[in-house]
Amino acid sequence: MKIRVELENNGYDIILERGCLGRAGELLDLDRRVLIVTDDGVPCEYAERVAEQCGRPVIVTVKSGEGSKSFATFEELCRELLSEGFTRTDCVVAVGGGVVGDLAGFAAASYMRGIDFYNIPTTVLSQVDSSIGGKVAINLDSIKNIIGAFYQPRRVLIDPEVLATLPRRQIANGLAEAVKMSLTSDRQLFELFESGNIEENMETVIARSLMIKKSVVEQDEREGGLRRILNFGHTVGHGIESEEGLSRLYHGECVALGMLPMCGEAVRARLLPVLRRLGLPTELDCDPERVISAMGHDKKLAGDSITVTYVNEVGKFELVSLPIDEFSRKVREVLR
Repeated sequence: MKIRVELENNGYDIILERGCLGRAGELLDLDRRVLIVTDDGVPCEYAERVAEQCGRPVIVTVKSGEGSKSFATFEELCRELLSEGFTRTDCVVAVGGGVVGDLAGFAAASYMRGIDFYNIPTTVLSQVDSSIGGKVAINLDSIKNIIGAFYQPRRVLIDPEVLATLPRRQIANGLAEAVKMSLTSDRQLFELFESGNIEENMETVIARSLMIKKSVVEQDEREGGLRRILNFGHTVGHGIESEEGLSRLYHGECVALGMLPMCGEAVRARLLPVLRRLGLPTELDCDPERVISAMGHDKKLAGDSITVTYVNEVGKFELVSLPIDEFSRKVREVLR
């Protein structure tokens, strides 16, 4: 399946196809210098398989986890590009999850003011969400994605076969983002999460999630309005990540918790069993006040109010500006 993301200046294709990792040399322009960025949690044969199809490959393996989205690792990648003589005609390929995609994409966006970037996501989370849309970034202190850019990939390859090596918790982590998109935009997808066999329908989940994100990004590439719906659950979720520590709960697990205060009661009653069915957390294991405090650096805060995506009906959403006091009250009531 080919999904075209139509943008004014930087449109690109998403190839969703079993076995496409082995066709990277055919589907991507790799007959040049290629910096392949992966992490030590990704099976090494994935990056090696891509390297076999490149003209002049260089593989850099970073440590897995959010800790690699740092200035130090970003500098390491830039120095590698420089020392290997990369020019504006060369490219960067990410082979891994969201951390690798964000980090490699930011290096590609920054080196020589931008060189070609390809993304080959290998986790559920990155396949359904973070690999498309052009948001690339690193963290500063414990604040996620505070340093970054909008930089679209030239093409994205999504091979569902690579998901076979993922542990169950990582699969659930990624599915949280698909649940997020179903709640705001796709009632039938949410119903699949309620009663369908997710393992047997994984390609359907990926494709429907991508179609939602593609539509939103096409209408609002740089998050001026509509794209805020993709942040559903993330305002609270990022606060939980910052408070709990980046290594304790996965991103999707934090988003799962973050969605709960941003739903109406009837929606929350349907969401809770879905999260439990997928093995995602439904209770916060710390004081909500500490999470509220950690949200102080959120980019969506504007003075004494915050704009949030709120879901009162499955498949529909509202963008609501809430006073900080009211927002904090909702978080306390649901996550206490």
